[in-house]
Amino acid sequence: MAGRSLRVLGIDPGLTRCGFGVIDVRADRSATLVAVGVLRTAAELPIERRLLAIGDGLDALLAEHAPAAVAVERVFAQHNLRTVMGTAQAAGLVLERAARAGLPVASHTPSEVKAAVTGYGGADKRQVATMVQRILRLDTPPSPADAADALALALCHGWSSSVPAWGAADAVTPAQRAWRDAERHARAHRT
Repeated sequence: MAGRSLRVLGIDPGLTRCGFGVIDVRADRSATLVAVGVLRTAAELPIERRLLAIGDGLDALLAEHAPAAVAVERVFAQHNLRTVMGTAQAAGLVLERAARAGLPVASHTPSEVKAAVTGYGGADKRQVATMVQRILRLDTPPSPADAADALALALCHGWSSSVPAWGAADAVTPAQRAWRDAERHARAHRT
């Protein structure tokens, strides 16, 4: 199945900065960058408006890039309760939007992602960004860290044994196609 790839959307959830990375991973573990960036919301907005903006951004990413799978960072305990709550809310939104699109979702811990990309579960953000740069053959490390982390999540998932059979990315289910078409139609009529 040379030439076939799996398209993975990685999400590093957050309310202020929600990193995303889309890659195509081939069976030989080589990967190509498709898109990378950050969905941003202003801290002074009410939480419901921030979640709506992130949700709209996720819908646009899913419709535009048509991933076969979504990988999201598993929320872990932090000392700052406000930060962990916002991260959990954004992660829940990612899970809901992916499920609505009929896509499988995997959660990966930060140490699992670091180990997959750098070989060491305690790697720092600079080491992760540098390895993502090398793996994807980029001129510079992805920035900000949220974007680099999202690409690392996508790589971790694309390389995991839980990935569906190679070539599955080429087959879009009728439910996925209908959802994507409806989202494109809705966006076209919002403007």
